[in-house]
Amino acid sequence: MQKICQSCSMPMNDDKVFGTEKDGSKNSDYCIYCYKNGEFKDNVSMQEYIEMNVPFYEQAGMKSEAEMRHHCETVFPTLKRWKK
Repeated sequence: MQKICQSCSMPMNDDKVFGTEKDGSKNSDYCIYCYKNGEFKDNVSMQEYIEMNVPFYEQAGMKSEAEMRHHCETVFPTLKRWKK
């Protein structure tokens, strides 16, 4: 099973994209774009984070912003950071 960031769902195929803890150690749950030095880079709600990610639809292999929004709205609630 492919490892994905538990904040943004980005594939994490290499430990180079793992986020970091305060002591510099790797965090295998979150990517470098979401988590650095033991903290989330963006202190926002899940809905705000979805809107921040929608413009990156092409990088995520999606065909449109609508497809990306649907993906995020479906997947994000299942991720560790956003689970209630």
